Amino acid sequence: MSRPVILLGAGGHARVLLDALRCCGIEVLGFVGPDLSPAELDVEYLGGDDCIQAFSVDEVALVNGVGNIGGRQRLFDAFKNQGYRFAQVIHPSAIISKGANLGEGVQLMAGTVIQTGVSVSENAIINTRASVDHDCCIGAHSHIAVGAVLAGDIKVGKSVLVGAGSTVIQGLGIGDGSVVGAGATVIGDVALGKTVVGVPAKEL
Repeated sequence: MSRPVILLGAGGHARVLLDALRCCGIEVLGFVGPDLSPAELDVEYLGGDDCIQAFSVDEVALVNGVGNIGGRQRLFDAFKNQGYRFAQVIHPSAIISKGANLGEGVQLMAGTVIQTGVSVSENAIINTRASVDHDCCIGAHSHIAVGAVLAGDIKVGKSVLVGAGSTVIQGLGIGDGSVVGAGATVIGDVALGKTVVGVPAKEL
């Protein structure tokens, strides 16, 4: 993505993204969000979300700085419907196989490992030091949190949270809208919309 970007949000995830964008040499015009102080990020505060409409869809790309899955998906859908595009953010320290497929707006943070045959759908986050092994499929808007490990051939649905430090063994399915708790070890499929926690992981 050669065009400059505007960052949506100013929380912790947005600050990490700003660092990654600067490491990649990408121009950041500023950030937007409701009722935010210019002091929140070390970059210009442009105003509320509506101010993005002052920029042509062909002039800028957007970077989704919201970590919460629901809010993240709403922002992505709203601005996509207006014709804006979302930039991928790939930290220089990420290790990515040439055989991987990355969708629009995907974010690969520092130290991530993405192996061959992996598909990561639009607006998904693979967070710091997470590892995704061969032939995994990550659904749109999902968040693979810090230090999570996905063994090979796992199907992760849409809007799924795989919690920090968790492990999912090979060949499993994680249903849309489900949550894998932090530190869990998942040894069986997770049904649609369910939350599993513990070692081995069990449904709440």
